[in-house]
Amino acid sequence: MLRLAPWIIVFILVVPVVGGTLLTVPPAFGYLPVLGGDDWSLRPWLELAATPGILRSIAVSFGSGLLATGLALIIVFLFLSTIANTRFDRWIQRLVSPLLSVPHAAAAFGFAFLVAPSGLMLRWLSPSLTGFERPPDWLLLNDPFGMSLISGLVVKEIPFLLLVSLAGLPQLNAAQRVMLARSLGYLPRVAWFKAVAPALYPLIRLPVYAVLAFATSTVDVAMILGPNLPSTLSVQVVQWFNDPDLTRRFLASAGALLQLLVTASALSAWWGLEKLIGTGFNAWVAGGNRQRSDGTLWLVGRGLMLIATLLPVLGLFALALNSVAGFWRFPDAWPGSVTLSHWLQALPDLARPFWMTMVIATAASALAVAMVLAALEHEQRRNRPATRALWLLYLPLLVPQVGFLSGITVLSQMAGQAPALWVVVWAHLLFVLPYVYLTLVEPYRRFDFRWVILGRSLGLSVNQAFWRIRLPMMLRPVLTAMALGVAISVSQYLPTQMLGGGRIVTVTTEAVALSSGGDRRLIGVWAMVQAITPFIGFVLALLIPRLLWKERRGMQAL
Repeated sequence: MLRLAPWIIVFILVVPVVGGTLLTVPPAFGYLPVLGGDDWSLRPWLELAATPGILRSIAVSFGSGLLATGLALIIVFLFLSTIANTRFDRWIQRLVSPLLSVPHAAAAFGFAFLVAPSGLMLRWLSPSLTGFERPPDWLLLNDPFGMSLISGLVVKEIPFLLLVSLAGLPQLNAAQRVMLARSLGYLPRVAWFKAVAPALYPLIRLPVYAVLAFATSTVDVAMILGPNLPSTLSVQVVQWFNDPDLTRRFLASAGALLQLLVTASALSAWWGLEKLIGTGFNAWVAGGNRQRSDGTLWLVGRGLMLIATLLPVLGLFALALNSVAGFWRFPDAWPGSVTLSHWLQALPDLARPFWMTMVIATAASALAVAMVLAALEHEQRRNRPATRALWLLYLPLLVPQVGFLSGITVLSQMAGQAPALWVVVWAHLLFVLPYVYLTLVEPYRRFDFRWVILGRSLGLSVNQAFWRIRLPMMLRPVLTAMALGVAISVSQYLPTQMLGGGRIVTVTTEAVALSSGGDRRLIGVWAMVQAITPFIGFVLALLIPRLLWKERRGMQAL
């Protein structure tokens, strides 16, 4: 059975993505007999081309994805070039995982509460530094060019790119490379960029592509921070899918295919930029410049990373403050009173979405952990590297969600299974599984196999050695992977919204739905619950091993 595990994973991930994408094609060309589309035609595409503002929607989706990914990557590389194991560096690295677990929607709400004209930052600066007695008439959020959307995406994606970069650095002997370059006369930051950066980028290329695909097609963040008239392409597609007029499904399917083309174009443009920048970079390295800009790189790298780290932390603080704020007039820096009435008012409505969120997240994460453990155990017993087909598990991260989830929705409706809880769990599993695999693969491969050999020498079978030795000793990384899976599942908006059909509601779908309203207190409550929920998993991942192994000091160190 174990030998089938890698192929089951590939099957579960590839079939929905490829099948869902293919099923989007017929309605995109007018063919869906269930809705009266009996002939193939270009009518949905003509209707899509005639949609007001469609070109701006495409441009914002394309441009915001490229700019957000590029800026996040630049800031991460600038910071990595300055790392020197100082207290500041350790503080930043400790904050990466908690910030990564904050769902996108909660981070976007926190960013909005910070930078809005009546947000926390202007309240702290007004009126002494700005002179504002009223919120200025500035379009800081939902601007037509997507600047607030780009800023929110940059802040949210930096922790992810920093984490994967930190994981890749030990493979490069970065310190030795920098030391060698410095022996040739290069200053520290220039030495890092010339000796480490060219080797590091190929290791994180796939995560960078995943960030780019997400940034061009995000729905929940775009609904909160993106432009409204017109919205980004992905938001418009979701609105067409949710339209009570079912004939709009043809237009929505055409839009979903167009979103696929936009993301593919962005990935192609990024690939072209890679080649162009690589050529210029090689010329810079060959030029042998040793003395320029080292101090500027240090200052910019540390400053931008400090800002990018403080913004989400302050955003969470803004959410918490708004959720308990009483009367709070502008430009008062703090609320006039603090109250729990907003929480008490929301609690009756919170219970069902919260438990539904936990059920879906726990089920998807448990399935993902079980399948990944089976695949890795099979790899260990064969004593061979994982099959190359496992690289396909990145597929759901590279294809826009709206591009294939629409096809899965059609398939589940044809099978009479929509909306069903197991369909939503399955959809969450598509996005949870890759992250669980990435989290578990290195600890599993680094496990000292001599413990298993020792167990076998004492008479244990292969399966007994797994259950009685390897799994208990790997309890902490397994629980951490499951906690990360819960965090990823909690942040999923589009799979729940499309496959749940509005009947399966989670904290995330409810919080995003509130974005169209203006009640900051209520938004603060729901966004805080959404942000706190993933931490429950991480707290349990820390506490459970300590409780289980409190009588075994040696196990606590694992």
